[in-house]
Amino acid sequence: MWGFYARPCKNEDGTMDLMNWECGIPGREGTPWEGGVYRLTLAFPEEYPSKPPKCKFTPPLFHPNVYPSGTVCLSIINEEQDWKPAITMKQASILLGIQDLLNDPNPHSPAQSEAYTLFRKDMDEYERRVRIQARENIPR
Repeated sequence: MWGFYARPCKNEDGTMDLMNWECGIPGREGTPWEGGVYRLTLAFPEEYPSKPPKCKFTPPLFHPNVYPSGTVCLSIINEEQDWKPAITMKQASILLGIQDLLNDPNPHSPAQSEAYTLFRKDMDEYERRVRIQARENIPR
């Protein structure tokens, strides 16, 4: 069983870049996301924690709340919505919030039309696509 991970990226000189992190979010057991660990980058702005990090799946995921670029559309990491400076990496609340979003998309905030349409109109096909994606994201 694989779990969460979060580690700073390295600069070209080998030093740690604390403003950019590589993370992994496991799919929850009992969901179509199970088995996959989904890679995510977090880019922290100079104004952090006043401003939220930019969260981006690499490669982009098939999901109603993930833009085709891979950027995550989630209120807790949107400074105009629910971002609070108390939300930190230490508490892992950002990663847990994104994990919750995987299997519980917000239908009121679509970011990707094909995934959104299938999620709303053909759940069987949507879940089939998610299971394929989970297999493609099994850690090796």
